[in-house]
Amino acid sequence: MENTQIRIGGMSCQGCVKNITGVLSGLAGVASAEVSLEQAAATVAFDPQTISRGELLAAIEDAGFDAE
Repeated sequence: MENTQIRIGGMSCQGCVKNITGVLSGLAGVASAEVSLEQAAATVAFDPQTISRGELLAAIEDAGFDAE
């Protein structure tokens, strides 16, 4: 497992946090996802053999948020 921190733009409430947490947690290869509204970031533990960091970013962007 690898851990990565992803900056997220566009979050305004806990609903946004739940949405992004659900999107990330539902991806194959993601072991855990902790999203912080205050830090505007997510910490994700994932299996790089199953999913790439780029795919994590794309999933967040597909949900309507900015990710880097």
